[in-house]
Amino acid sequence: MRLLIASDVHGSPERATFLCRKAEDWKPDMVVFLGDMLYHGPRNPLPFGYRPRDVADILKDIHAPIVAVRGNCDAEVDMMLLPFTVEDTALLYVDHLRILCTHGQHLPPEPPFKGVEPGMVVLSGHTHVPVARTINGVHCWNPGSTTLPKQNFPPSYGLYEDGEFRVLTMDGQELMRHRPA
Repeated sequence: MRLLIASDVHGSPERATFLCRKAEDWKPDMVVFLGDMLYHGPRNPLPFGYRPRDVADILKDIHAPIVAVRGNCDAEVDMMLLPFTVEDTALLYVDHLRILCTHGQHLPPEPPFKGVEPGMVVLSGHTHVPVARTINGVHCWNPGSTTLPKQNFPPSYGLYEDGEFRVLTMDGQELMRHRPA
């Protein structure tokens, strides 16, 4: 199974268009959005070309099943604009993996996470920092941010396929990869 994974688009039409193109190119079985899709948030700078309403319209062009979870910057009014359902969390079963999808604002920095057992994957955003590693038996994956990356990382997104999670830059360079043991 192939998943295209993105987090923290924060109202950037440029990044939303990029993700639509990647969905066309990669033809994923599913697109996973990990929150903070429209609003930039009170602590973040305005992204270049910030137009949240345009992002909602652009995302209508993704022709794949979408799983989306709500981020700390996603308000009720934002959810009304999006062309798909947004949940607080989602649990996916992919290639014998149990994947908990969450924005991550309610998680401690490292496991243990309440209700998460060793061997599970926690797929989150929120920090704007990519992660691909196993901590205390829990596979922690974060695609970083497409729009407002932190800690000197470039804008990035994630791709899961053939049992492996990768974090990629907008120009296709691989930042990291992880295969659950």
